[in-house]
Amino acid sequence: MQVVNWLPRTELPFAAPSRPELLEMPEPAVVAPVVPAPAAEAAVATAAPVVKPAERVKIEVPRPSLASTRTGAKPVEEADEAPVVVKAPVVPPPRFALQLLRAGRCLLLVELPTGESFQTRDPAYLLLKDMLRAAGLPDSPQIVGEPVRWPLLVRGNMDQGPDAARDFVQGFLSVRMEEAPCVCLWLIGLPAVRFAGEANAESFNRELQIEGLGSAWALPGLELLMEEPQRKADVWQAMRRLMARWKESNE
Repeated sequence: MQVVNWLPRTELPFAAPSRPELLEMPEPAVVAPVVPAPAAEAAVATAAPVVKPAERVKIEVPRPSLASTRTGAKPVEEADEAPVVVKAPVVPPPRFALQLLRAGRCLLLVELPTGESFQTRDPAYLLLKDMLRAAGLPDSPQIVGEPVRWPLLVRGNMDQGPDAARDFVQGFLSVRMEEAPCVCLWLIGLPAVRFAGEANAESFNRELQIEGLGSAWALPGLELLMEEPQRKADVWQAMRRLMARWKESNE
């Protein structure tokens, strides 16, 4: 019957005396509360914090991308190249031939249409004689010096640009005018107007004032007057306005 201890209610005759320790009631056992595992871990963490070792700072090193490596692209530092110095275009030297003539008190700087000196029967020279007669000047002008041909040198490093040509032509005229003054300088042809009068074709048939050279008259070239005869009317009107200047000097 699985009876461990049995105590009679009354004292049994001839029974052995009872043992006192068997009559004592055992005290109930106290069971300790069970702490859940997460709470226990939190308590341990609060009591003794764990110090982690300091992490190393990662430094990112820029590396060229695969695309730049394949295409041979330059790094950013080399992308900004030095500015390219643009050189001024080299202006070729102008080409012209001019002849200086004297008719009365006037000097004539005339463009040579062919580049060669005038001949007696040249059409351009015959037209010039007609213009001088119409102006009341001697129709047989005197040649003053050799023709001025530009450029001066075929080879060499000397500056033969437009500015150098202008300085040379004006210096040449200044010397001739000191030898024999004139009352009016005729500039016949675009090269004469450009390099002696520092003007252009828009100044044809106008009077110019040139520093160091005085009064000048700009005219179209003889060859242009032959190709476009209608220009002669404008030349004649301008001549009438200026004619008194050299006529008074001849009286």
